[in-house]
Amino acid sequence: MIAEEKETEKLFYSIGEVADQFGVNPSLIRFWEKEFEIIKPRKNKKGNRLFTIEDLQNFRTIYHLVKERGYTLEGARQKLKGGKSKLDKEADIVGKLTKIRSFLVELRNNL
Repeated sequence: MIAEEKETEKLFYSIGEVADQFGVNPSLIRFWEKEFEIIKPRKNKKGNRLFTIEDLQNFRTIYHLVKERGYTLEGARQKLKGGKSKLDKEADIVGKLTKIRSFLVELRNNL
């Protein structure tokens, strides 16, 4: 019997890795950390921020609201207070559709 390999995920991500994932500057990540209470990274002895998987999911939701849907910061805060689970699902769907679209565009360009 062959065991299935699982992708290992890191426990903590640096601010640079988070910024690269979303295609934004690290300064925006620091700004959103101050603006949204749901983002609470750990800090090591040097003071470097260490973000968890939960923080990444929160960033994905905030990114979806602010950058993709065009909400203001205050509007995004209000929307997050209303119900985060529905927003998480919506952000995941948009992310998956974006990946599918980029794959299809690449496939069309290769034909």
